[in-house]
Amino acid sequence: MPVVGQLPGVDLLPREVHIDRRERIAVRRAWLGVVVVTVAVALGVGAATATALSTRSELTAAEGETTALLGQQGQYSEVRAAEAQSRLLESAQKVAGSTEIDWSTYLKSVQASLPSNVTITSVAVDSSSPVADFAQATGPLQGQRVATLSIVATSPTLPSVPDWLDSLRSLTGYVDASAESVTLATDDGADGYTVNMTIHVNEKAYDGRYSTGAK
Repeated sequence: MPVVGQLPGVDLLPREVHIDRRERIAVRRAWLGVVVVTVAVALGVGAATATALSTRSELTAAEGETTALLGQQGQYSEVRAAEAQSRLLESAQKVAGSTEIDWSTYLKSVQASLPSNVTITSVAVDSSSPVADFAQATGPLQGQRVATLSIVATSPTLPSVPDWLDSLRSLTGYVDASAESVTLATDDGADGYTVNMTIHVNEKAYDGRYSTGAK
């Protein structure tokens, strides 16, 4: 049905011309796609390269800081060695002093527990060490001990040995005590009595000078 008002027209171009036109349009679109993809790839590569460069720069800076810190640490190597030596010495003191008893103070306590007219003339001490256990008594009723004191004391009068032994119970770490002998002796014309005593003490007698938290 003819359209009113429109001039009639006839396409006299060969069919090959139309095909060629369509192929050219398709080729231009294909190249445009290639260009778009190329640009996208280039942008991606650029972004990845920039990220890699930034990361490498940060890594280089971090390595530089690490090298600087190591250099600074090297300046204090002697201080760290001294600190390590000090800690080692403190540990050794704690081990070596773990079985230490302040015998000077302890013997003053023994002397103070005896009557005022009694004098300690000699003392022999046998105590434990950090590397060896102290020999224990074989009797079932004898307590555990870490040291033995063998004391020789003199008294101008006949001593009341039971009272002496009772007074020793106030000693720190006291386990037991016994009088081995009481003899009458004459020295330079002065009469007196000599008492040989044995005192056993336990770990409570340790002074703890090198223990953790000790002042």
